[in-house]
Amino acid sequence: MDETQTRPELSQVEQVPANPPSRKRQLDNDDDAEPQAKRARTTRPTSEPVRLTRQNLARFNKIGKKKSSDPSDDSRSTKTKTTSTTSTGFADKARKNGILDPHGSRLANNLEDIRQQQAKSRATASPPESIYNNYVDRVDRAGNESTIVVATSKRLLKEYPTNYPDAYNRAFTNLPKDAGFNNGLSAPQPDFVEGLEKEEYRPFPVDDYIPGAALYQDDPRSITLPQIAGEWKGPAGDMREARMQSAYGGAAMVHARNQALAYMGEEDPPGHASVTTFTTDGTNLNLYAHYAAPSEEDEGALEYHQCLVSTTNLTGSYESFKEGRKHLRNAQDRAREQSYALKDQLKEYYKQQRHGGPHPVTEEVPSLPVPGTEPLDAYEDEYEVVEPQPVYQPTPPTSSKPKHSTSHHSHSHHSHSTPHSSKAPSSTHSSTHSSGGKRKASSSQSSHGSSGHVSKHRSYWKKDAMSGRYYHKHSDGTVSWLDEEDE
Repeated sequence: MDETQTRPELSQVEQVPANPPSRKRQLDNDDDAEPQAKRARTTRPTSEPVRLTRQNLARFNKIGKKKSSDPSDDSRSTKTKTTSTTSTGFADKARKNGILDPHGSRLANNLEDIRQQQAKSRATASPPESIYNNYVDRVDRAGNESTIVVATSKRLLKEYPTNYPDAYNRAFTNLPKDAGFNNGLSAPQPDFVEGLEKEEYRPFPVDDYIPGAALYQDDPRSITLPQIAGEWKGPAGDMREARMQSAYGGAAMVHARNQALAYMGEEDPPGHASVTTFTTDGTNLNLYAHYAAPSEEDEGALEYHQCLVSTTNLTGSYESFKEGRKHLRNAQDRAREQSYALKDQLKEYYKQQRHGGPHPVTEEVPSLPVPGTEPLDAYEDEYEVVEPQPVYQPTPPTSSKPKHSTSHHSHSHHSHSTPHSSKAPSSTHSSTHSSGGKRKASSSQSSHGSSGHVSKHRSYWKKDAMSGRYYHKHSDGTVSWLDEEDE
């Protein structure tokens, strides 16, 4: 009895109809089988099926065993990230885009404030030791990353009301591709992020004015302008890779925050970190602060800094578990407060812009003219005066004070209601001297006995070169004149 009779499954395989001659694949030799098998795994199915020969079955069985024994496959079973630092050159591309790791980053100016905020006592009671024991047991038993995420997230993270949702392992599909920090990289896809929904910003159309503020495209409930994100790794995961992935997610959140502030004409103080990320494998918890600053090497470019805030061994002891849990929840609270503050700022600014809200009005008073450079009638502003005086704009002071007459004072009272014109000075002073003799008259009166009194207050009174009288211009624009009685 031949082999096909004792093993019917082989007979069925060999009886599969072959492909048409023009499309037949040559898979019958061992040298070509493995490359074809690889293409079968990495390309989309076509209308040309692979022949089920004994050689191909053996190859596929070998491939299946190799795949199931690969420890890295299990940790990637729930997601596909192209931000791997080992397989896609992500770290090099990120560095070229200005994304720095903690070793290359400058410490944030407010780093100590962040540490104090994360270490402060919480109003709620600490979890009992039974929670810690249960946590350690679940982490020790976890076989892959997904189990770590489920086992740790609900025991470490604080849950907020529904208007402040979270999302797990979801790519930032609405991020602009030309933001600079993401050149040549796929969209960030943190394991965890939480923030306000886009609906909370209404009526401000946040995504129209701030590209990438909403994380997810075509999602009216998209998380918008979050301030915190996190990365997990499985039991055999690389925490350095998690750190780089958190640096990328942190840069995306910093970029969006800076765009929102720039829309309002504002910015965070230099070196001020507002965004937070964390990384954990269930055993170690690391918290980072993120900010952007101009590059010191490449003028006009930005660099995104990542600063280590704290690191905690969650399974080391009950006390360390409580400490790490407290730090993480305080970081969540800070991120939430900043999310609401930024949202309120944006909505208020949009309201003012839309309805013509109050804007600061600055009244600029023209500077005093310099004799010989501009005619006095070049200034058409009328100033409200304390005493009835000519309306024309005075000129800079000189060192002497002229003698005044009673008739001059009464005449200037009459001219107070007269609009300022080029004729006003000559008509006002006609009873004393002509306009051509003004400068000479002032010079001849420089020896008047009151000059000593004026010189003592020269910083207050200034001399009008046109009339020879002394005046003081107040901060509100009004002008007072020095009379002989004031002396």
